[in-house]
Amino acid sequence: MITPTQTLGHTASTMPDAKARQVAKDLEAAFVSQMLKSAGVGASTGPFSGGSGEDQFASFLRDAQAREMVKAGGIGLAESIFAAMKVTDNESPRFE
Repeated sequence: MITPTQTLGHTASTMPDAKARQVAKDLEAAFVSQMLKSAGVGASTGPFSGGSGEDQFASFLRDAQAREMVKAGGIGLAESIFAAMKVTDNESPRFE
């Protein structure tokens, strides 16, 4: 059975730091992208908007903006996620 702390043959505590940090940054970027969507960033308005085509591709713009925000320091969520991922297996809960 696969437990939540296992990822590609590594447990969360044995995952290389660089990989774990990148996973944390990716998760923060996804979170920020969703927050930008909720805030209405990229929503087309007015008579000169791009219409349905713009609406379909707005998510790509939001994702790129979120990744750049995380690169610039983000909102600090990645560090919290990274710290949580580094908890040892003995201390992390198991769901079996």
